[in-house]
Amino acid sequence: MKRTVVGAVVVALTVLSAAPAQSASGGGKGNETVRAIAAQDNTAAPDWAAEDKVPASSASRAALAMIQERIAGYVASHGTAHTFGSYLDPATDRIVLDTDAPANVVAMLTDLSGTESALVQAAGKVQVRPRTTTDAFNRRDDSPPFWGGAGIQSGGALCSTGYAVANGSGTRFTVTAGHCFSTGSTVTTESGAYTVGSVSNRHLPTVTGEPVDMEAIGGQSYAGRIYTGGVYSSTSIPVVAAGTAYVGYSDYCHSGRTTGEQCGHTATSINGQVCTQTGCKSPVIVYTGGVIQQGGDSGGTFYAKNASGAWIRGHVIASNSTTGYVEPWTVVAPTLGVSIVTG
Repeated sequence: MKRTVVGAVVVALTVLSAAPAQSASGGGKGNETVRAIAAQDNTAAPDWAAEDKVPASSASRAALAMIQERIAGYVASHGTAHTFGSYLDPATDRIVLDTDAPANVVAMLTDLSGTESALVQAAGKVQVRPRTTTDAFNRRDDSPPFWGGAGIQSGGALCSTGYAVANGSGTRFTVTAGHCFSTGSTVTTESGAYTVGSVSNRHLPTVTGEPVDMEAIGGQSYAGRIYTGGVYSSTSIPVVAAGTAYVGYSDYCHSGRTTGEQCGHTATSINGQVCTQTGCKSPVIVYTGGVIQQGGDSGGTFYAKNASGAWIRGHVIASNSTTGYVEPWTVVAPTLGVSIVTG
């Protein structure tokens, strides 16, 4: 059930509240609509005008693609003992590689000797940072119709809902990360008071061989709204649309059960790659800045927001201490064959 927030004091009750979550901007549960989003609608989004301040060179892009292909091949052959996060920093035109792999492995994966001199030079400037990137396992008790950014659990695993979608027949689902729960799992709210649905359409490198991280939860009612505020918040905003993220925009938000709503994220890439214990995913949105998602936020919403509401850009899937990785909506929509549910 819902937690109650009084002023700035969070009151965690040990009994179930009878009150439903309230909307921060009007429009309670049950009045959401499904609509197709025309491409031109995105020009009203707050991040639309952001562009790379320093466009990456073609050599850097090509070198990154080659290195990412090598990393994916290495993980496919050697397993997921080491993690990798790679992307191009538009401010420096340098490839960034976050990894806990030993130096000899890194050297092997980034050595582009024998290729064009421009690629060799780009690879020679790779910024290697010793970090372990993990799936974000681990606001609390939602009630139907279910919103994005809420805590969900099954079999001891904690994750978060991302956003509501609808298939061609109009059937609604909520999306979360594919590494959260196995196909057919029954997913509930954290207290177990409500069944959120059952898992289907799961896509994950270690399950389907695809470089993506998503699954659908269906069978219940889901609304086009996203939780805002802290981890026990009952406030929300409506979903306005969904589309691509923009590199350089510096106020993206994520919403999840562990860290609540956190904004101030800067998108540094929309063509990144992240390789964790569940394989390599690409392309992914890479962000830095603000409070990074933590365990249990997996599947939680990633979005830009303005007075209209939330502009969905994807759902969070992995992180380390300085960087977050996001499954893009532009990959989710065609993979699952869905459209966004608006509020």
